[in-house]
Amino acid sequence: MNIAVLLPNWIGDAVMATPTLRALHHRFGHHANITGIMRPLIAQVLAGTPWLDQTIYYDHHSRNPDLKLAHVLRQLKSMPLDTMLLLPNSFRSGLMAWLSGAPRRVGYARYGRGKLLTDRLHPARHGKTWIPTSAVNYYLDLAYAIGCPPESRKPELATSAEDELRADRVWRNLDLWNANRVILLNTGSVRGSAKHWPAEYYVRLAHKLVEDPQNTVLVICGPAERQSALQIETTANHARIRSMAHQNLELGVAKACIRRSHLMVTTDSGPRHIATAFDVPVVAIFGPIDPRWSETYHPQSINLLQPVSCGPCGHHVCPFEHHRCMQDLSVDRVYAAANRLLYEEHQQVASAA
Repeated sequence: MNIAVLLPNWIGDAVMATPTLRALHHRFGHHANITGIMRPLIAQVLAGTPWLDQTIYYDHHSRNPDLKLAHVLRQLKSMPLDTMLLLPNSFRSGLMAWLSGAPRRVGYARYGRGKLLTDRLHPARHGKTWIPTSAVNYYLDLAYAIGCPPESRKPELATSAEDELRADRVWRNLDLWNANRVILLNTGSVRGSAKHWPAEYYVRLAHKLVEDPQNTVLVICGPAERQSALQIETTANHARIRSMAHQNLELGVAKACIRRSHLMVTTDSGPRHIATAFDVPVVAIFGPIDPRWSETYHPQSINLLQPVSCGPCGHHVCPFEHHRCMQDLSVDRVYAAANRLLYEEHQQVASAA
């Protein structure tokens, strides 16, 4: 039996899809070949996890012909497929499934692709309005539709030995081995400026956190946020406030650095979900996006949302340019949430000793 799963394009969504991959593996892994179709970046997210038997790379934005639809379809038709699960909602994904020849094509009937599917799920809605539903549940319902038993909603990731060694170098370069607690600040999101909390707020938060001598703050970043991370480190100008700006920024290294941290304060972005998958306590700062869309069910997570009359609006850029949903979320409120999680972690360590 050959099952193909088309994975989401974004890091956070891919992490929220891991319970679905685990469910498929538990139900079909002993008598089926499970193939993941994904962007190369998503393969880095899932590296080390045991649920897929093989991977097909696909990125319709790429100029590389090996990542285009025609090449993917040739690989799928050579299997041949029995079932294809579509986690993205796009019409393009439905067309891929139909052209693949898979006799069973499972997905949500959205964006006009319903006739391309054999098993059509319908998202919850109230009238013409979609009811906010966590992507964790949204994806799991696809697995349940083909017979998977109930599965834990906990996201899960892994790191490689090589990535851990590279993270060791980061820890050595930034003199973090002697830090009692490493607290990560994640400032950015590739999904638009509306998710950004002001850089000066991060500086003030970092200063408040390092008032406790046990805490060292590390500002993590991807290549797009390198300058922002460096700006926060430079402006903070404190021996225990450092950044990844001049370190290895490969995703696998970031995963290993997140895994060994004690707390993350983050926007609603991919690193938030990576931290959840490694059971790192998380303070998540929300602005334009309703937190219910990305609920992670992490018991050590606090979601902060500033009530404003115009939100949550769902826009990637503030349409009113005042950005109040983020501007009005105070440093003191975020600091209080971080301290609460640090206290809970300390109590858990003390009770286990």
